[in-house]
Amino acid sequence: MAPHRTGRLPAMLDGRLRLPLIAAPMFLVSGPELVIACCRAGVIGSFPTANCRTTDELDDWLTRMTAEVATFREANPGLPVAPVAANLIVHRSNPRVAEDLALLARYRIGLVIASVGSPEHVVGPVHDYGGLVLADVASMRHVEKAAAAGADGLILLTAGAGGQTGWANPFAFVRAARAAFDGPIVLAGGIADGVALRAAETLGADLAYMGTRFIATRESMASEAYKRMVVEARLDDITLTRAFTGLPTSMLTGSIVAAGLDPLALPERGAIDIAKDINPEARGKRRWRDIWSAGHSAEGVGDVPAVARLVERLVREYDDAEAGRATGRG
Repeated sequence: MAPHRTGRLPAMLDGRLRLPLIAAPMFLVSGPELVIACCRAGVIGSFPTANCRTTDELDDWLTRMTAEVATFREANPGLPVAPVAANLIVHRSNPRVAEDLALLARYRIGLVIASVGSPEHVVGPVHDYGGLVLADVASMRHVEKAAAAGADGLILLTAGAGGQTGWANPFAFVRAARAAFDGPIVLAGGIADGVALRAAETLGADLAYMGTRFIATRESMASEAYKRMVVEARLDDITLTRAFTGLPTSMLTGSIVAAGLDPLALPERGAIDIAKDINPEARGKRRWRDIWSAGHSAEGVGDVPAVARLVERLVREYDDAEAGRATGRG
């Protein structure tokens, strides 16, 4: 398959993508194996720097990921091999922003995703080494602020995205953002197959996030129980709550129940302390490890393939949708 091209994507992605797709950065899910496998398959592999407990560990991860992706690219000059992207939580509550950003600069990570706050303080340092900043946004007010701060691209968090999510309808949000912003737009929320990916482009997005679908892959860091729950979940098995992070978050209802909590009677706005057991009698479960996020697109996850096999399937679905041959879920 020829590399994917679109006029609004940055030059650093030219010829490096098989699909206009980012495997979304997911807490305790996206690790080196998943990122490397995605990049080798021709989709952008991303990870949260917060998945590394220390800057030393982040240094180790970056060394491995950049080296293995570069080696594979050199050995396969005819293949589209995607770059590594890093997700940085820019909120003031993150004490490692400066240290993590310095490491991303040292490795010249071309795509930095700024989440939970304005990208204004990371745009300059990333631009200094030639990188680009994509900013998470969940409203038109966020769109305007991110653009004013110098973000190179926008990631639209829409209703049904896994983990910390947005509230806006994706059809309305993409069209409104496209009218207000002429740079790359990434649609996040509800995308599990190549048909939905093609639809995102039709709306005016240049790329899409796919997170939940990549939880259930062999290379994911998710536990086997987590992967199985994603495969078995339906759209109705997702609970939207502020109880665990203080922000609207899409979580697997089954994992909430397994932790000894009633999904219909959760406290408001992060009232459950991240540093404590949810329920000391519920087998020592902790919310950040044993209550799992997933989006509405869990409905479209039916197996746990290797990333390479999944991407091949997505390519077929995407091509069929482009040719008008899409018949249903892949």
